[in-house]
Amino acid sequence: MSPSTVRTAGTDSQRTEKPGGQHPTTPATRRWLVKLERWLVRRMLIAIGNPPVRITLPNGDELSTSESPPIAQVKFQDRATLWRVLLDPNLHFGEGYADGKLEIDGDLVALLETIDRARTAANHSGSLVPSWLLRRLHPARTNTRSGARHNIHHHYDLGENFYQLWLDDEMVYSGAYFAEPAMTLGDAQRAKLDYVCRKLRLSPGESVVEIGGGWGALALWMAREYGATVKSINISRPQIAYARRRAKIEGLDSRVEFIEDDYRNLSGQFDALVSLGMLEHVGAAHYREFGRVADRCLTPAGRGLIQTIGLDRPCETSSWIERHIFPGGHLPTLREMADIFEPSGFSILDIENLRRHYAQTLRHWLDRFEASAARVATMFDERFVRIWRLYLSGSCAAFTTGQLQLFQVLFARPTQSQIPWTRAELYV
Repeated sequence: MSPSTVRTAGTDSQRTEKPGGQHPTTPATRRWLVKLERWLVRRMLIAIGNPPVRITLPNGDELSTSESPPIAQVKFQDRATLWRVLLDPNLHFGEGYADGKLEIDGDLVALLETIDRARTAANHSGSLVPSWLLRRLHPARTNTRSGARHNIHHHYDLGENFYQLWLDDEMVYSGAYFAEPAMTLGDAQRAKLDYVCRKLRLSPGESVVEIGGGWGALALWMAREYGATVKSINISRPQIAYARRRAKIEGLDSRVEFIEDDYRNLSGQFDALVSLGMLEHVGAAHYREFGRVADRCLTPAGRGLIQTIGLDRPCETSSWIERHIFPGGHLPTLREMADIFEPSGFSILDIENLRRHYAQTLRHWLDRFEASAARVATMFDERFVRIWRLYLSGSCAAFTTGQLQLFQVLFARPTQSQIPWTRAELYV
């Protein structure tokens, strides 16, 4: 299809819809409305860099502005959905897909990768509404003590049966470490747990505090494989219950304590602090507070490791992700993360970006999720399946295209001198 090509389906007299699904009163109104929609869709495609995507309008017209063959086709089922996406694509593309009013003909991940790359190059969201106004219309939820508990409940308290369908046997819900690209998901997650322990240089008998312990895999690994004593804190009641059951079954309940509480209430001192996939839920306004917790909890020779999804430059969380997936979520830049370390006088010892590993992790999760989609639909409903399919697909695309990063940051007090000469010991 050549640039700015339109394929017209039917005659003007057959076009009967307008926004909201009602009928225009005159043929002239119908012609004007269809012409306006074609112009706005073309304007949106040009604004986001002319991605090789074909758009099917509600009346059947097809439109593309790229000289390349389309990667996929986006089909709008009604005008109301089309207009919502034009006004606020960050929210309503996902809403339309979840409701089945926006269909994708083609590979969803490939489509989202194509759009991500085009939008990045064009530096434009495609929205008709200014971004500052959309931010005011969709304010992010806060992570106060009560707010954080509500936000975590929304995502993590969906039940272990749901997560068991598509996570690995260890139930690790953070990016894996593929020492070899062909590794299975389970092997890569165990490799990640061990990689974290090696970075922390854990020794038998040391004490560790874990902030945001998930389903308990890392805490149990540190106790079982490294002889550590672990205190793991989390505000997700189902995750705490699951982790406690597993610790008891494995005979590690005397070495690992799973605590249901806010991390800000931590007390005691520890040789190491670790947090995987939890900083995304802290919020930039609370980073200094997070650093103060680390400061009072680490011994003079203590060290810490934070793994978090992050960004190269500040960006607001997608309003669709905020609404359906991670309320209160905020992805930090490295500059923002400095608020954790600098005020408390920590030295950053090592920073590694593992975004390709998270992209690979998400491919595994998505494949396993799709294999269990029918089961998920019986547990929830079809709309839930479509929401999570889009979330996993979009995340995979974002890591692949570099929209998202995965930072592992190792830190310690400046007086800590037990620092390896090289990173060679990490790659055993």
